[in-house]
Amino acid sequence: MTTTNLNIRTDKEIKDQAEKIFNELGLNMTTAVNIFLRTVIREHGIPFKLKLEVPNNTTVSAIEEGRKMMKNPSSPRYSSIDALKEALDV
Repeated sequence: MTTTNLNIRTDKEIKDQAEKIFNELGLNMTTAVNIFLRTVIREHGIPFKLKLEVPNNTTVSAIEEGRKMMKNPSSPRYSSIDALKEALDV
């Protein structure tokens, strides 16, 4: 396979943000661009999503609330799921 260089211009902030996500996905910029180009050819368009799962605001709030409760020694604690269900009347 013969390779060639591809020079593109983009805002530095956009490049840095994309690179951070690619790194979290275990990719570098070259691999990510090649995935994009090959998929465009195969699908004759841009059909794919390659992204990190980011929790919505409700989930973020619930996580924060849970962390606060864990730090509070007066928060109720349960030793089993059955004890929790009983406390919730479930």
